Amino acid sequence: MSRRTFPLDALALDRTSRAPLHRQLYLALKTLIQERTLPPETALPSTRSLAHDLRIARNTVSAAYDQLVTEGYLANRAGARPLVIDLPAVPLAASPGSAREAHYPLSCRGDLMMRQPFHYGSPGHMAFHPGMPDASNFPFGLWSRLLARRASFARDTLFGTYNVTGHPDLRNAIAAYLKTARGVRCSPEQIVVTTGAQAGLDLLARILLDPGDSVWMEEPGYYGAQSAFIAAGARLLPLAVEGGDWQLDPPADKRLRLIYVTPSCHHPLGGTMRMEQRLRLLEIAENRKAWIIEDDFDGEYRFQGQPVPAMQGFDHAQRVIYVGTFAKILFPALRLGFMVLPPSLQEGIVHAVSITGQFAPLLLQAALADFIDQGHMARHLRRMRRIYASRRHYFHELCGAHLGDWLNLASGDAGIQLTAFLREGLADTAVAEAARRRNVNLSPLSMHYRHGAPRQGLVMGYAASDASATRRGILTLRETFEACRA
Repeated sequence: MSRRTFPLDALALDRTSRAPLHRQLYLALKTLIQERTLPPETALPSTRSLAHDLRIARNTVSAAYDQLVTEGYLANRAGARPLVIDLPAVPLAASPGSAREAHYPLSCRGDLMMRQPFHYGSPGHMAFHPGMPDASNFPFGLWSRLLARRASFARDTLFGTYNVTGHPDLRNAIAAYLKTARGVRCSPEQIVVTTGAQAGLDLLARILLDPGDSVWMEEPGYYGAQSAFIAAGARLLPLAVEGGDWQLDPPADKRLRLIYVTPSCHHPLGGTMRMEQRLRLLEIAENRKAWIIEDDFDGEYRFQGQPVPAMQGFDHAQRVIYVGTFAKILFPALRLGFMVLPPSLQEGIVHAVSITGQFAPLLLQAALADFIDQGHMARHLRRMRRIYASRRHYFHELCGAHLGDWLNLASGDAGIQLTAFLREGLADTAVAEAARRRNVNLSPLSMHYRHGAPRQGLVMGYAASDASATRRGILTLRETFEACRA
């Protein structure tokens, strides 16, 4: 290509731009090569002549050429001008419409995962996000000091890939806490720290289930657990729950491998499993040689009497896997949860955790261990129980006064969320979407069902909203119902 035909006009450089001239020249030449405006085997101008034509320094051109050589667009030749390399044609960029219509095949598992329900809130729209604690009352100043202290004296012990099943201090602290607060019988070696309860459920689904195995789980039940089991290739068998009553008629399915329950505070109805039902469930698991996952997502928040001891403490056959989280006690963004594994599952678990990469930052774990050991978590939990009890009572009052024409609150004495059943004729998904447009964040009850006709209702969190925010949210929700009825 002669100097006369070389597309100099395409190399217009903006001397007022913050981008360096050599970077601008490199990008312009790369585009010409990719679009084949500069065909393969084209000899580019010498650095001296191109610098002269563009009125820039020769080393600016050299820097652009060197980068193109490094990336494989140009071939350098001793004593000769660089040549454009013959590269495969770059596919044309698809238009937005065609990109949406394009079909890129997924694995069966990937397709399942991408079709599972989920619910997340929006920053600043706390009323009435299910399961959301009140982070504004968390002692972040104290937490910052604990983090800083650990970071200052950590040396290299907290900044590498060590202790992937959990920092020893935190495993000790969790084991001691669970023994006194939840009646769990375990050693620190049975604790596996996870990046949240959902990460633990996903890992358990993968290590316990083969495609085609069956999981007997609550209906309605936690959609996150449902999705984890389905993505692992399992079939879900409904364990019907109504209020505080679990229908414990075991399925005849011979491939039953796993039972999933939330006995201390049912998700989402809020009931508590009676002792005779717990013992019956343990008997069923032993007879069927099935595992039980006991998800204790917010059993600490009980507002009549003392928290009910975990079912794991009565499990002498060692078939219960206890799953817990700090998201409800502290704050969700901490992304710390844990599992208590039976001894038979301990061997090799470090390898399974390593494959997932789902091990939590050791610095956070060490600070949390101090937070627990020094009594800060117990004090924080006592304080939040008082605050949440008051907010729960006020939420009940306002719902009765303003929303009684449209819903009835379910009974239950535990948890930081409440379920309301809608009057006949109202669709919970439509109500939830209309509320979302008014910046009220709640979850339709129907998304917790996988079998038959779902019951229509709303799952609403009350804990993160103070009195004024709760009142505004309830009045906005009343406007939402009036609009839906209209």
